[in-house]
Amino acid sequence: MTKWTPTHEAPEPLEGPVVSTIIGGTVLWFVLFLVQLPFYGWFEDHGHTWWVWTCLAGAGLGLIGIWYVRRREAALERAEHDTA
Repeated sequence: MTKWTPTHEAPEPLEGPVVSTIIGGTVLWFVLFLVQLPFYGWFEDHGHTWWVWTCLAGAGLGLIGIWYVRRREAALERAEHDTA
């Protein structure tokens, strides 16, 4: 078995409205969770309660993501001001 080595350089990270993208995704997951709550009985009857909890997990992970990207943006700004 040979060791895998990349044959090309890794692409540059994508930059853009990262914080607003993560916030939008988190809000979407939470809205999906709230929309499914009134139908919890149907999901339970059909064995699909994991759909509801997946949306809640997505919202929770999104909150961690918001915290992470805000700290990342702040660190990038600090680094930019320190080198300038």
